[in-house]
Amino acid sequence: MYLTKNELEIMDVLWKEGRALARGEILTLSEDKSWMDSSVHILLNSMLRKGAIREAGFVKCGKTCGRVYEAALSCEEYYVSTLDSTHTRPDIVRLLDAYLTHIGVKEEERDALRKLLDK
Repeated sequence: MYLTKNELEIMDVLWKEGRALARGEILTLSEDKSWMDSSVHILLNSMLRKGAIREAGFVKCGKTCGRVYEAALSCEEYYVSTLDSTHTRPDIVRLLDAYLTHIGVKEEERDALRKLLDK
């Protein structure tokens, strides 16, 4: 699955909040967005078709009801899926080393990774 920059900005809001959000909440919580408010329906519908988000019910918005949306996959699941779509499988050790170097790993994270690898 490939998400555009604008779609990823919406996903970041959903991942950060960790709960289903209505369109208005997405607009309010989207800081420094690169898309216009009027584009939110187009973006949400595209994300629904791709399976990145799903409807999670309805909420009363003034005199009408509106849908609420939640992420259909976690941030980690999304980024792993982007690796699976490449033609050449990256070397897992080199990939992990490059990523950990890039983000700068804390000592408690290193300990958790050691425990995970020991399993």
